[in-house]
Amino acid sequence: MTASLFALMARNFPADRSRPLLITPDGQTLSYGDMDALSARIARLLTELGLAKGDRVAVQVEKSPEALALYLACLKAGLVFLPMNTAYRSDEVDYLLGDAEPGLFVCRPEQQAEAEKLAAARGCPRVMTLGAPLGTNGSGSLAEAAASQPAEFAPLPLAEDDLAAMLYTSGTTGRPKGAMLTHRNLAANGLALRDSWRFTENDVLLHALPIFHAHGLFVACHCVLLAGAAMIWLPRFDAAQVIENLPRATTFMGVPTFYTRLLAEPAFNRDTTAHMRLFTAGSAPMLAATHEAFTERTGHKVLERYGMTETGMNTGNPYDGERIPGTVGLPFPGVSVRVVDDADSPLPTGSAGNIQVKGDNVMLGYWRMPEKTAEEFTADGWFRTGDIGLIDAKGYLSIVGRAKDMIISGGYNVYPKEIEGLIDALPEVKESAVVGVPHPDFGEVGIAIVVPADNQTPDGDTIINHLKNTLANYKVPKKVFTTDTLPRNTMGKVQKNLLRDQHRSLFT
Repeated sequence: MTASLFALMARNFPADRSRPLLITPDGQTLSYGDMDALSARIARLLTELGLAKGDRVAVQVEKSPEALALYLACLKAGLVFLPMNTAYRSDEVDYLLGDAEPGLFVCRPEQQAEAEKLAAARGCPRVMTLGAPLGTNGSGSLAEAAASQPAEFAPLPLAEDDLAAMLYTSGTTGRPKGAMLTHRNLAANGLALRDSWRFTENDVLLHALPIFHAHGLFVACHCVLLAGAAMIWLPRFDAAQVIENLPRATTFMGVPTFYTRLLAEPAFNRDTTAHMRLFTAGSAPMLAATHEAFTERTGHKVLERYGMTETGMNTGNPYDGERIPGTVGLPFPGVSVRVVDDADSPLPTGSAGNIQVKGDNVMLGYWRMPEKTAEEFTADGWFRTGDIGLIDAKGYLSIVGRAKDMIISGGYNVYPKEIEGLIDALPEVKESAVVGVPHPDFGEVGIAIVVPADNQTPDGDTIINHLKNTLANYKVPKKVFTTDTLPRNTMGKVQKNLLRDQHRSLFT
């Protein structure tokens, strides 16, 4: 039996292939049969172009039904799907093209001229375009060329460790790394999520995430495709549009920013969420206050989970059982999680240390970086996530912070998450970020950047004095700054590297 992820999906499609897979905001539907035929046409086109098993297909296009079909076509044809953030600029695209050496670059039609220059300089032999606004027939050279192809394509026989996709990490330090994800990785994680979150063919996922990222492409789409469920396919997150479509949905996945924006809408209430059975959150930590406000407003408890590009999803608060704000729950089936010291020795319950994971969900390694891959795995096969956390007596994992975000002040380790939690609990504060900056005496000290709550004016000295009453002095930030917003990437994660750079010369 083939180990193709698509073949596994197809075995879980509804028996009636006329059932809807994608529902667009204007009410048009694309059935499972339609998607199977569309992806088959694209797969045939890709193979006719000379692309062979293992070749990379780089993709920087807008979210559309055709973009999802292109991903499925790559799975069918044994090609390696390489999605690029639509916000990437020329230098970022240039680097990825040079590093991944794709056999095809699919871009938006308006970017074709620039894309062809970049591709030519990097030796990428072919550029095609795809620009399909939601609710229209596909546009661009790829969709046009695929339209005349036959609508049948048998998925290639594949091994479990054949590559399915390659996602580049953010590269906030050092050059971006291509995480090699196999059919085994994606299938194992997809099935674990489908079963843990109780997805069935009766579900309708309200999909408002981008699909160049693991959250929107793998977590969301795989749960649906492996259950034979349906998706309301929004082009992007828009609070009003989400609220309008919630009564037709049963599940929703989002980053914390989505939830804070929904809570800012008076129309978001128990009536609009009455039909829902599950809300999940990830890609960035959710404030306990947001959890509590959401539950109070809707009666639902958000299920927060923890994952990363290299591993897929690792842990999650339980579907049945206690969902604890501030934690990311228990390991998913097939995933092992441990917290260790710097010598890779397991730490006692409740002790903060390095989070490591192991399982079929963990990537094969980093593309053409064997030395970096070796660094990130222990001798006995555990992956070093780079996150700091602790496991409590109930087995729940809490994330304290990123190892790279840890501040070492005067030889003491300072975990920003601990301090941010105390600052965020103040009524005059909406949210905060604590980062380390160079200091001539202590090597590094913390500073806090605070976003005021509505109609509030936080006082830095008051905040510092409050923290001094709660924390050891070496943990207390030396300065507090206010700002209207914290810088975030497209998935809602605070870009602490930008804050560090902005204040790097504060004490030097």
